[in-house]
Formats: sequence, C-alpha cells, structure tokens
Amino acid sequence: MTKPAAEKFTIDWRISTITISSTILLMIDYYFKLTHWKVVDRTILYLLIPLLIIIFILHENIKDYGVTLGNLKKGLLITFVAMVIMLPILWLVVTNNPDMQTYYKDQLKGLPWNTMADLFGWEFFFRGFLLFGYAKKFGSDAIWLQAVPFALAHLGKPWVETLSTIFGGYAFGWIAYRTRSFVYPYLIHWFIALVTIIIAAFLR
Repeated sequence: MTKPAAEKFTIDWRISTITISSTILLMIDYYFKLTHWKVVDRTILYLLIPLLIIIFILHENIKDYGVTLGNLKKGLLITFVAMVIMLPILWLVVTNNPDMQTYYKDQLKGLPWNTMADLFGWEFFFRGFLLFGYAKKFGSDAIWLQAVPFALAHLGKPWVETLSTIFGGYAFGWIAYRTRSFVYPYLIHWFIALVTIIIAAFLR
C-alpha cells in the first residue's frame, strides 16, 4: 500500500493579510484610544484602514467587498422583515434582563446619529472586509468565519447579548452574502442598537 503524497504547504497571502490586519485592528481598538471619540476611532480602524488595505495592498475593487447596494429589492425586503421580527424579541430580552437595561440605559444621548456612525465601520469590517475577503477562498463558509471574531468582540457586554452574537453574526453575514452588500445588515444592526437603547432608557 503506497503512502499518499504529502500535501504541499502553501500560504494564501491575501487570506493572511486579511486575518492578520483584522486581528491587529481589533486589538488596537481594545487597548488604545486614537482620538477622544470612540466613533472616530472605529471609523478609522474598521472602515478607512480596511478600505486602504483593499485598494493599495490587495489591489481589489471595494465593490467586491460589499461596498454596493447589491440586490436592492431583496436587501430591502430582508431588512424590513428582520426589523419586524426583531422588535418584539428585543422588547422581551431587554425588559427581562437587568444587565441589558443597566448597560444601555445611559446611551440615549446622541441617538440616532451616534449609533449610525459607530456601526457603519463596524459592519463593513465584519460583513464587508472579512466576509467577502474570506469568501473569495472559502465560499459561503466565510459566513461562519467572520461570525467568530464578531462574537468575541462582544466580550464585556451583557451575557445574553454576547451569547447570541455567534448566531446574529452568522445571520448578518448570510444577509450580506445573499445581497452582496454590507448595507442591509448595517441597517438591521443599527435598528437593533437603536431600539435596545430606547427600551433600556424607557425602563430606567
């Protein structure tokens, strides 16, 4: 019986670039403050730097990373249905979880603009840069691959939210993958954050 030929060891430099850069950017966000404003830091780390990497290092089109409206009709339909489904779920979760109320009750100031700006780069990072970057090699498995760092990035938030993010991250990734755009999970994520904060403030 002959031995199978040894598999040749290769490294995909694009996947390595995306993995290393995304991990470092998450760590920088955790440990350092670049400016006095978190929303500015996240825009730099999760939007501007990944875009620069795509353009000047990977030499690819940003439209291939979800920076497009994609399938507009499907995207708007999924967004509307997701918002309708999430509204009662959010009410039940927040009203029955004191940790959620405590964490979000003082974040009402600046709505809706603060959450819109904060989540834009965040969503592009996971549902654009990571999802479509990995999808070029791993196909739809990239949906799970981007959901893992997304879930880990929620450590420190209320446990009920953090535990849900592996599935929420997958759902957001699936929507982006199906519509070819990060815009629709961004809108849904923004809606979830907005409603969560409003409910928590209402119960204060």
